[in-house]
Amino acid sequence: EKIQSVEIGLQDIENPLLETTVSLYLAKENEDQKQKGYHNMTDCDGRINLASNEENNHANPLVIFTPSGRRGNIPQGTTVLDAARMLNVDLDSICGGQAKCGRCQISPVFGKFAKDNINSEQNNLSPPSASELAFAKRRGLKPGRRLGCNAQIFDDVIIEVPEESQIHRQIIRKEAEPFPIEFSPSTKLYSFHVPKPEMEKQKSDFKRLCESLVAQELPDETDKLFKCDLGLIQKIQKVLREGNWEVTVAVYKNEEIIEIWPGAKARVFGLAVDIGSTTISAQLCDLSTGELVKVSGTMNPQIRFGEDLMSRVSYIMMNPEGLSDMSQLVRDAVNFLSSQLTAEMGTRPDDILELVFVGNPIMQHLFLEINPSELGGAPFALSIDQGITIKAEELGLFVNPAAKAYFLPCIAGHVGADTAAVVLSHNPFLSQEMTLIVDIGTNAEIVLGNEQGVSACSSPTGPAFEGAQISSGQRASVGAIERVRLNLETFEPTFKVIGNENWSNEPEYQKTGNNLKISGICGSGIIEVIGEMFIAGIINKDGVINGQLAEKSERIFQDGRTFSYRLYNNISVTQNDVRAIQLAKAALYAGCQLVMDKINVPRVDKILLAGAFGAYIDPKYALILGMLPDCELSKIKSVGNAAGTGARIALLDQKSRIKVENLVQKIKKIETAVEPNFQNYFVEAMAIPHKTAPYTELRKAVSLPTAETTF
Repeated sequence: EKIQSVEIGLQDIENPLLETTVSLYLAKENEDQKQKGYHNMTDCDGRINLASNEENNHANPLVIFTPSGRRGNIPQGTTVLDAARMLNVDLDSICGGQAKCGRCQISPVFGKFAKDNINSEQNNLSPPSASELAFAKRRGLKPGRRLGCNAQIFDDVIIEVPEESQIHRQIIRKEAEPFPIEFSPSTKLYSFHVPKPEMEKQKSDFKRLCESLVAQELPDETDKLFKCDLGLIQKIQKVLREGNWEVTVAVYKNEEIIEIWPGAKARVFGLAVDIGSTTISAQLCDLSTGELVKVSGTMNPQIRFGEDLMSRVSYIMMNPEGLSDMSQLVRDAVNFLSSQLTAEMGTRPDDILELVFVGNPIMQHLFLEINPSELGGAPFALSIDQGITIKAEELGLFVNPAAKAYFLPCIAGHVGADTAAVVLSHNPFLSQEMTLIVDIGTNAEIVLGNEQGVSACSSPTGPAFEGAQISSGQRASVGAIERVRLNLETFEPTFKVIGNENWSNEPEYQKTGNNLKISGICGSGIIEVIGEMFIAGIINKDGVINGQLAEKSERIFQDGRTFSYRLYNNISVTQNDVRAIQLAKAALYAGCQLVMDKINVPRVDKILLAGAFGAYIDPKYALILGMLPDCELSKIKSVGNAAGTGARIALLDQKSRIKVENLVQKIKKIETAVEPNFQNYFVEAMAIPHKTAPYTELRKAVSLPTAETTF
């Protein structure tokens, strides 16, 4: 009989070598990890079988919801709304499923998804019902949308829940960090007077414009010949006369006049965009002053094609025609952010004259509509690894057609421009201390070094740290448990929930929290509760939940052939959840160890945690679980959205673009997928905090269990 534990988490692992490692390690697990016999019917990959304990077949189709990552087998004919409720997916509805409110709108995703072994086809759902058609006629439905209360599931399908259909909207935690930036933008405004044409002096309007610009604003650029595109030539005469020969021009790098307005114009804007695999953030800056004026973010809509990067590469391999759609989705998201931000400023998207983009290599390829298939296997060849500048209109962006879009260079096949941006904002080449920078996401980017040299790699952690594919997991939104503490004697929990600043045992919590529905646990919460379970002795070094403690506390209960810990009502931490976190943290630690070995350093002096997740996890619990190598706790700091900060630096300081392109060339690249030692590091890191690492600094601050216990 097949041992299901061999497949734990493999759908989230992007490293082929790591897949083999996980298989070798987990094949040694005992029969408690077998799929059959689970009373709560939770499979080892986090899938909930609500249909039966039998093997999945067409009578019990698999449904996967994005962006939550919730999945399960449900009885054939179940509506999408009912399936969402069974799987605790956040899908709104207030009309009792009568196709009246329209709040349960969903977007089915069609195609072949090799990583999930799904062929999601249109006829896997029921045709639109009479009620749906009547609703569409009465109130309208966006193309591709269905009403979840009427759409029935007949075969395996992937369902996207749009943001407007979610009761608790995803919180995009990518705030901009204050950062000193030398202000020297590529695009500058100049307002001046242009002489009228004269019969005696036959000069074109454009030539007189250029001469006036040099004479009045750029005296050091004598005899400068400015470039311009056809769009500017077509409107220059009209603008000059509308402004009564008073105009404002935007000049790019003192080489090209890219826009012209009649009269005086005080402000234009730039947009710094961080394209993450899960979320996209944008920072709107005033190019006249350097001021950061607005920040916003949204979910990356490509998540419907897979939560991790290799799922998206796999989708393109199986569905080559889908490349254009995937590219357009993320461009639409950027267009949404540019429109939203400029509207909040009382201006328009065509006032955006410059953009800077950072992202991992696969995201960057997909945004540029470059097939990323070569990044799916060794030697992980990039299409291009240098910084490039493209006209925004070539990308179909809703900004000024003449706007310039600059893309930071990628470092290696799986170390991207986002990591280059992190290095730009927190340059380890300037530090004497051995500095480890970790940007934790579905794919962790790792940078280590000091003034003597810097190395970088990536490690495939998967989406477990974001709460995805954890039995009660969810991404950060109102109602998610984000902080946890356990009583070491009684195992009773106290916790904090997003949307309430108080701990659950505080009087103020009872006053303010009663109306707040607790819906699940997010990444920071799952890290803390497993860390607390380890400290309390509920799980041992191997991550096994001690079933003997069920006699001591009702919080620990038998859950099929294993045991689980009940955190709150129906929110529990299962044995499979612990395994999923072990897999993710082992991959992260192994990547850190690999890069430490490559530059021959036994320890690090300080650790910088970048990214949204890094900003919200407690460093103590990151060390307790063994996510990171040992380090003095006071030397572990969050640097927030460092990639976004780097993008903003490149937007506001044109010299920084040359700087980052030079820095990238100095970084030593390491590909974890072809490093044989990665396997050994991964297996040792599966233990909590680690099989052999002593964690001396951590033990100075935390009393770790010492006895080696087997359950």
